[in-house]
Amino acid sequence: MENTNSFRLKNVRIVDPERGKVREGELCVKGGVFAAETDGPAIDCGGLFAAPGLVDMHVHLREPGQTEKEDIASGCAAAAAGGVTTVACMANTVPPTDTPERVKFILARAKDAPARVLPVACVTEGMAGEKLTDFAALRKAGAAAFSDDGRPVGSAALMLAALETGELIIAHSEDASLTDGRAVNAGPVAEKLGLPGRPACAEEYMVARDALLALTSGGRVHIAHISTALSVDIVRRAKAAGARISCETAPHYFTFTEDDVLCLGTDAKMFPPLRTARDREAIIAGLADGTIDAIATDHAPHTAAEKALGLEKAPGGVVGLETSLAASLTALGGRMTLPEIFKRLSYTPARLLGVDGGSLAPGARADIVLFDPEESFTVDPARFKSKGRSTPFRGMTLRGAVKATYLAGKLVYKA
Repeated sequence: MENTNSFRLKNVRIVDPERGKVREGELCVKGGVFAAETDGPAIDCGGLFAAPGLVDMHVHLREPGQTEKEDIASGCAAAAAGGVTTVACMANTVPPTDTPERVKFILARAKDAPARVLPVACVTEGMAGEKLTDFAALRKAGAAAFSDDGRPVGSAALMLAALETGELIIAHSEDASLTDGRAVNAGPVAEKLGLPGRPACAEEYMVARDALLALTSGGRVHIAHISTALSVDIVRRAKAAGARISCETAPHYFTFTEDDVLCLGTDAKMFPPLRTARDREAIIAGLADGTIDAIATDHAPHTAAEKALGLEKAPGGVVGLETSLAASLTALGGRMTLPEIFKRLSYTPARLLGVDGGSLAPGARADIVLFDPEESFTVDPARFKSKGRSTPFRGMTLRGAVKATYLAGKLVYKA
């Protein structure tokens, strides 16, 4: 494979999420965008599948302030290895991304990265939940959306005011008074472990609140990391009522359940927590019927020392950039077509964020993942590009190996 931004991929099976089709043919790239024809060299792909690069709406790159966990360079290298060409990075950095200068810092650090980075700025100053940030100034500096992810916006009045700006608000919908200090889903597993449970209603209550506020304001709310059956139903009903609401889930929520915590330990500790088998099934059904708009990773790296502290004290969060495509193909392949899966992984997230991506149309940016949907591999965190190693997929056999990733026509990863 040649590193040029003008070329022709031949002998390739093209997954087009925009048109809902898979076809055999060629993909032409000219000057870093898709074209009807090109004068660049032909690259024989040997029957591999090509699809738009993944657009991950929910990633923690940890820079500035926590670069021992991850930094923009390592996080973007992990993204490229997973076929992810665009990442929206959350604002809970140290200090938080609540000023134009910090947005510009992230963009400057990401200038030559192997993935496009979209900074998400804070909804409230310092993520303190007391005063809105200057949305206009942050947007002008390059913020793609707004979120206090990691914390809910507890004040309904502040959340309503945020939604009234018309900006995309990514909501961490959990009531902190019901979740703080609680590591695993409330239920038999928490009882067996002797730990206080993190109840599903903490999420569902806030999803309902944010859906009603979106309906009232006409604003756009995007529910992050949705994990329960009732949350999916609330979003479904809110959409039917006319609310401008969207949501995402992560591969761990449609692969694992709370029972897996017993053997996986802190590799399965994330917020919201893993739920029940019924919830997992509802998540898959919500993806299949389009209620759940996007698959994101909530890639949240921590140090090995932190994750070794045990379920009660270890921070919540697992990595996912290098496994998201394969995990999605493995879990959803029997329930959704390839174009449907890529619609959730690339096309719709790009539309929600208002950026070029997820499309193979002429003139669209040539972000491409080449993959073999049948090739299996065993997940080995020691081989990750990410600094994070905590993943519930450790040691699992997944299907769908990434072979190459192109960013605006430039080869940024080759297996």
